[in-house]
Amino acid sequence: MYKIMIIEDDPTIASLLADSLGRWGYDAVRAEDFNSIMDEFISHKPHLVLLDISLPFFNGYYWCSEIRKISSVPIMFLSSRTENMDIVMAMNMGGDDYITKPFSLEILIAKIQAILRRTYSLAGDTQVLEARGVMLDIGTAELFFGGTRIELTKNEFKILQLLMEQKNHVVSRDKIMKRLWDSDSFIDDNTLTVNINRLRRKLEDAGIDDLIFTKKGVGYMIHD
Repeated sequence: MYKIMIIEDDPTIASLLADSLGRWGYDAVRAEDFNSIMDEFISHKPHLVLLDISLPFFNGYYWCSEIRKISSVPIMFLSSRTENMDIVMAMNMGGDDYITKPFSLEILIAKIQAILRRTYSLAGDTQVLEARGVMLDIGTAELFFGGTRIELTKNEFKILQLLMEQKNHVVSRDKIMKRLWDSDSFIDDNTLTVNINRLRRKLEDAGIDDLIFTKKGVGYMIHD
């Protein structure tokens, strides 16, 4: 389920957006403290942000630039401002789209769906595996988390693909090794441990903690 963060200080509009997104199957979260948007953004780890321009304390341009310092998550501006300069500024600050109020909910949903497809490569027959908000794009061998794209090596991708395909089940070390090195040649068991440890460090650096669990003497698994 995609999580969408609504940064809108008008409670009527924010509630309408949250209800509509919920009906479409999205996990909608509303900003509560407009003086600490970044804390909430980091906590929620949304896949897309709906951002008003006129906000208390700091405007939407400011928060867009702050988000862009740490994330490439799609940002869609929602504003009653219709001047070309406002739209240009929103795009230059890192926005992905701009919708003027009042807007059609149907058009908004369609735009959200299009941005999510483009960003997370869900178009066509591309397969995406998901666990605990982490998404693995099989077509591009890339990992997505909280709007951030994480590059993987060939072995890291193969390990995650197998573990996510079998999530909530323990995958033996032998099975992982066969997936990584599909040959009859001998592979040192320590080589797999090194690959797993490198992958864990990469995940932790991206803010993904304790995704891969070790079943001592058996193998590894991903809990969802």
